[in-house]
Formats: sequence, structure tokens, C-alpha cells
Amino acid sequence: MKYLDSINSPQDLKKLDRKELPLLAREIREVIINTVSRTGGHLAPSLGVVELTIAIHYVFDAPRDKIIWDVGHQAYAHKLLTGRRDRFHTLRQYQGLSGFTKMSESPYDAFTTGHSSTSISAGLGIACAKYLKNDTSKIIVVIGDGSMTAGLAFEGLNQAGDIKKDIIVILNDNEMSISPNVGAFSSFLSRKLSAKYFMDLRRDLGEFLKSLPRVGDNMYQLAKRTEEALKSFITPGMLFEAFDFDYFGPIRGHRLDHLISTLQNVKEMREAILLHVITKKGKGYPPAEKDPIYFHGVGSFEVKTGNSVSRRRDIPTYTEVFGDTLVDLARKNEKIIAVTAAMPEGTGLKKFAENFPERFFDVGIAEQHGVTFAAGMATEGFRPVVAIYSTFLQRAFDQILHDVSLERLPVVFALDRAGIVGEDGPTHHGLFDLSYLRLIPGMVVMAPKDENEMRRMLKTALEYNGPIAFRYPRGQGIGVPLEEEIKPLKIGEAEILAHGKDVLILAIGSTVLPSLMAQKELKEQNIEATVVNCRFVKPLDTELITRLASDIPQIVTVEENVVHGGFGSAVSESLSDAGIPNLRILRLGIPDLFVEHGAQAFLRSKYGLDGPGIARAVKRMLS
Repeated sequence: MKYLDSINSPQDLKKLDRKELPLLAREIREVIINTVSRTGGHLAPSLGVVELTIAIHYVFDAPRDKIIWDVGHQAYAHKLLTGRRDRFHTLRQYQGLSGFTKMSESPYDAFTTGHSSTSISAGLGIACAKYLKNDTSKIIVVIGDGSMTAGLAFEGLNQAGDIKKDIIVILNDNEMSISPNVGAFSSFLSRKLSAKYFMDLRRDLGEFLKSLPRVGDNMYQLAKRTEEALKSFITPGMLFEAFDFDYFGPIRGHRLDHLISTLQNVKEMREAILLHVITKKGKGYPPAEKDPIYFHGVGSFEVKTGNSVSRRRDIPTYTEVFGDTLVDLARKNEKIIAVTAAMPEGTGLKKFAENFPERFFDVGIAEQHGVTFAAGMATEGFRPVVAIYSTFLQRAFDQILHDVSLERLPVVFALDRAGIVGEDGPTHHGLFDLSYLRLIPGMVVMAPKDENEMRRMLKTALEYNGPIAFRYPRGQGIGVPLEEEIKPLKIGEAEILAHGKDVLILAIGSTVLPSLMAQKELKEQNIEATVVNCRFVKPLDTELITRLASDIPQIVTVEENVVHGGFGSAVSESLSDAGIPNLRILRLGIPDLFVEHGAQAFLRSKYGLDGPGIARAVKRMLS
């Protein structure tokens, strides 16, 4: 690594000659590919912005200038150039580098990210704060075309253009297909139009025209419309001009000379700027260029071929079982609709989309819209299934409460990636849904103990005439046989899986199997446990729980959710209302903190949610 090894900060980068930068880009790509092949991660997005990252750090002065990466999963090159090269091999590993930007990790990470479309709002907030402090440093926001589908991004654009703050928004567009000639011409024009001498001439000419007696304002408006017409003829920038941004682009995002020249020009401006950059996802690694969706977020793979190195697994994932089951049920019920937010592959809906394209709706990164859209369909007699990761559904809480639940509309929420997710860390763990869903009046909340029970919950949800949600974990199922006939569950009915007189273990979802493992371990030590698969967080099987608690006053609740307001809280509240005396209740779950990134099994062990951890907690309680 001739160049990268000499760079410990962006100041070292600035010492390189421009002609050396393409070679640096090649080295950065090599490190990213080799590292992610071992750790897994967001490969294609990071490979697509290598030149853009180099150009930004070459022109601007971080950390004084603030660089905000929307989502943050494309910031691997940024990490390599900002003093984290020696730790880059720890990417996404426990106590290693985060897979996203993180303020507590480095002063070069201006904002902690992980969910999309937050960058413009955050950047504008920083810009306004700097203005109040008389700080003239620059704010640079990098946002992808996918993130631009969210309303939050446009809310930020709207305010930024309205108050005309000094902010540079770089639209990283890796989807648009434009003619090479048009792209070359617009790139040339953007470099010229953004040049300081042109901007000074443009401003002076505008002031001159306005000063002309009687006809000045009309002449100025005519000149302005002529400029806008020229831009709209050769660029897609009029949308951003309507937000009062000065638009430049599109320019090629892998031409370092063009990028640097344009960034140097816009650096001198003091208004809201939008620079449109065209990049290619997976750039420089043929397998990722060929299949950028697969390599968007990928596990370990062979560098030479791009093939996964994971051993073959015959047990399907919860996501796969959900997707297959929904297709089977949709064949028999034409009212079933599938809705997702830019995650057809991740939520297992790709097969549904192929079989029922007219009944499948991908709303883009717009969870709030997706939920209210589903509510609208439900009012017309359809049964929409909204499949969204647990962590992303948080963004649509008000829509779930107000637009769906207030009128008890029959919308089904399928929450993938619930509980501990793993290496993506605190922004992606689904550890809050039991709490934020169970407080909504009329909402039914379920969690299956295995993949067969999940099928039954999907059937139950589609037959329920009101809002209902079920959550399931990331990864493989338990491996139980899938019953051919899918039988619905009785709403609010739990099941006893093991009988014992010493302790009552009430478990939900992914903690049921570990609770059974704990029961076997405890039995070997002459401690007998009753284990209940509660299935429903709301409504609870109050009759069964109170009856068992009357006989077994030592109670342990187990959930892969924060303990505050979750399943254990629901049990405690229920037993308190029942007035049963002399109970001892221990709630196992995630304490009042954000769980770090690390392997799922390791984190479950650390927080005592595996079999041995539950057994230890029971023994401490009884002792």
C-alpha cells in the first residue's frame, strides 16, 4: 500500500499530487474488498463513493468542515482516510469499528447515522448552529438517490432553501442512466457555471439589471428564466432549483479531476448548493458491479469469485418462510396485498412480487407513507401486509397509531429483524417493538417460538379484523417441520411446554427455545421449571398466567426486547391488577441501554438471553 499506508488524516491526503489519487482509490478499494470479504458489510455502496470520498477530503478541511454521510454505510473509505486504517480489520466486530458513522468513534464522524434520509436535516441544524456562532466552516451532506425518496429529505431541502443557509448537498446518484454525451456536456457546464469568476459575473449582472430604471426587474426575471430554461434542458435540476438550491450536475462521480475542480468551485459559494454526482455501485469489483443488490449488504465471500463462504444451510430463514407462506396464502385470497419500504429482497417479498406484481407495492424509503398507504387500501376491503424491519417501522409510529389503529383497520405488520440483529449494531437492533406496539389501543402483538408457529401467526393475522403485528428474528429458523395445513391461533392463548413446581418461566418469541434449554439444565440440578410459550404480548393469556402464578410465585419473564414497557412489564402489570400476593418477578431482557454491534450469539450470551444465561438468572433468584 504505497499511498494509503502514509495517510493517517486528511492532511496527509492533501500532500499527494492529483495524479496519484487514482492509484490511492485503487488501494482503498482493495482494502475494502479484502476486509468485507472476511467481516461482511455494505460493500457495493462503499465501493461506489471511493473517488467522491477522496475528492471531498482533498478539497475540504475535516473535522472543522463537517461531512455528513446519509445512512453512513457507504463511509468505509471515509474511515480509512480519517485515522482508522489500522483498526479497519475490526469493522463490524464486537468492540471494533462500527459499520456506520458514529460520533463517539471519531471526530471526523459529524453525525451518528444508520437510518436513511436524516443527513440534510442534521446538516442544516449544524449549519444554523455555526451561523449563530459566527463559524464560517462548511457543511457537506452526501445523500443517495434512494434516501431522497423519504419525506424527511425533502423537509430538510425545503427549509434549507427557504432560509438560504450555507450548505452543500451532494446527491450520490447510482441509479440514473444518462447519455455519455449529455453527461460529459453537463459535467463541463457544471464546472464552468460553478467557477468563482462566473458566479461573481452572474451576481454583478443581476444587480446591474435590477438597477435599470423601469425595465430592470423585468430584464432580471427574463435573464433568470433563460438560465433556468438552459439548466432544465440539459439537467434534471429544476426540482432542486424549486427548493431555492443552486443546482450543478450531473457530473461523473469517478472522475477525480472533475470532482475536485467542481468541489473547489462550490466551496467558495455561501448559499444552498446541490451537486448531482453519478456513480456506479460496486465500482471496481466486477461481482459487485454485476449484482449490486446482493453486495449491498453481504456476508463473508471469496474475493476471487464473489461467492459466499458460508456453509450450506438446509434450514430456511424466518424471512424465507414468511415470503413463501405469504405467496401460498395469496394464491387463495386475492385480497392480500404486500407492502414494503425499499426492502423486497430483505423482507422476503421478491417471490410475492414475481407472482403477484399488481398486488405488490414497494413505496421506497418511506415507511410513514407505506403504513398510511396500507391503511387506505384496508378501507377498501383489502388485507395489506406491511413487511418492514423492526427498527425501520419505528419511523412510522404515528401512522400506526393514528391512521391504522384509531379506526381498527385490518393492517398486518410483519416485523423482520426483531430482537438482536448483530453486526449492524444499535441503529439496526429491533429491541423496541414490543414496547412501542403494545401501548397502542386495539393492537394485537405476537411473536412465534419457531418458523411453523410464525406461519400460523400470519394466518391468524390475515383473519383478524383489526390492526395486528408479529415479529420474528433475523436468521435461520429452528428447523421444525412445517405443517401442510396452516391453522390459525386463538387470539391471546398461550401454551405450556414444560411443567415444574419451583419456578415459572414465561417466554416470548425467540427466547422460548433458550428457556427450554434452561429448563433442562435446571432439572439436572433438581430445580423444576414450568415453561410457557406466551405467544401474545397483547392480549396476554391472563387467565393462564394468573392461575400458574398463584401456585408458583417465583416468576421469570424472558424477552429479546428492552425490559422497559415490554413483555415483562405487561406480565407484571397483569399480575399486579390480579392482586396475587407474595410474588417475586424477575424480568430478563435488554437493560436501559443501546446494544453495541457484535455477533448475535455473542450478544445474546452477554445479555443473558441464551439457555445458560437464563438458567444462571433463575438460580440467582432462587438462592
